[in-house]
Amino acid sequence: MAKRSDAGKRSKGAIRTLRDFWARVTEGLKMGQLWGEFKSEARSSYGLYSKDVDWDAIGREKSKLKRVLFAAWALFQALLMKLSPARRVLLIVALLLIVVHPEIRSGEGELNFGGIGAAILFILLALELADRVTMKRDLEIAREIQQWLVPAQAPEIPGMDIAFATRPQNTVAGDYYDAFLRPWPANGASKPSLLIAVADVAGKSVPAALLMATFQASLRALAATTASLDEIVAGLERYARAHSLEGLRFTTAFLAEINLDTREMCYVNCGHNDPMLCRASGAIERLSTGGPPLGLPVFTDNELPYISGRMQLTPGDLLFVFTDGVVEAVNEAGEEYREKRLLSYMNSSAGSAADVLSRVMTDVNNFVGYARQHDDITALVLRVTA
Repeated sequence: MAKRSDAGKRSKGAIRTLRDFWARVTEGLKMGQLWGEFKSEARSSYGLYSKDVDWDAIGREKSKLKRVLFAAWALFQALLMKLSPARRVLLIVALLLIVVHPEIRSGEGELNFGGIGAAILFILLALELADRVTMKRDLEIAREIQQWLVPAQAPEIPGMDIAFATRPQNTVAGDYYDAFLRPWPANGASKPSLLIAVADVAGKSVPAALLMATFQASLRALAATTASLDEIVAGLERYARAHSLEGLRFTTAFLAEINLDTREMCYVNCGHNDPMLCRASGAIERLSTGGPPLGLPVFTDNELPYISGRMQLTPGDLLFVFTDGVVEAVNEAGEEYREKRLLSYMNSSAGSAADVLSRVMTDVNNFVGYARQHDDITALVLRVTA
């Protein structure tokens, strides 16, 4: 009887250990969620390799079998060329050993080269995982540094309710948001003005993140002076043009300065998605006044095309500023979120800035589902409360 009890305890302990192991492996995700995540990652990986394939040449083949074989061969070559030269050779050797499966007989038995090929594949997997982990660790450090450049919490300003959120496509992002008080009061004002900014650097991941950092530093340095908003934009344009790689790394941005005495807002839209100003009456205005993205090499210092717009804010008004990652979010069916869905939330924008932002971000999440994120998603909401 005691033996049965001990065996039962060991069995329960083993089951508990397996459950804990499975929970760590799956991070609590259900099978449906795991399958959805796998499909999304598989589609993304296929896109990475397929862009290096000459599909036009394959499509000219009349035989369906040849098209399939040529496509498989082209995808294999695309995968192969993503590896280092040494690993390419090891992969080819491993596959040959597994496919040809030679065996050498000796007096002491047989030597199975298929198993050696499988071992080489496992070693290659371990090497690629080690590279990935190292890169991920470096990117996590870069992400921490990047998070220092944007506010962790919205500033507390009487009469203003501010909330913001960002979701990078990768570990680091090219989107930027900020809201801060300038150190010097504007002309005729008794208190410093509020400056808000949302920007999106062309491109993704590390290159865009590096330029985002320089944009943040430039904006903060210019805002610390007595320069007007127009002068700040001109300074950002000159810097962006000098570091845009001939326009390949341009930046869209929305910048606004609010006089906290009068609630007058001066803004410049630099090729950014037009923010939505939802009036307390229910009317929605789009803020499009400004000019092209920062950094395009077609202008000189003497012909900067930026003009500023002015709006009078009143209690109850809500300003929603967003990057294109919000409206261009794609679901598993390949459909975009689009501004039409976003406008439906702006038409019922009751609640605090955080409430509105949470509803929008939740709806974007539900719309996208398990589809892989294609761009950084950033939004800033400002509600005038008094």
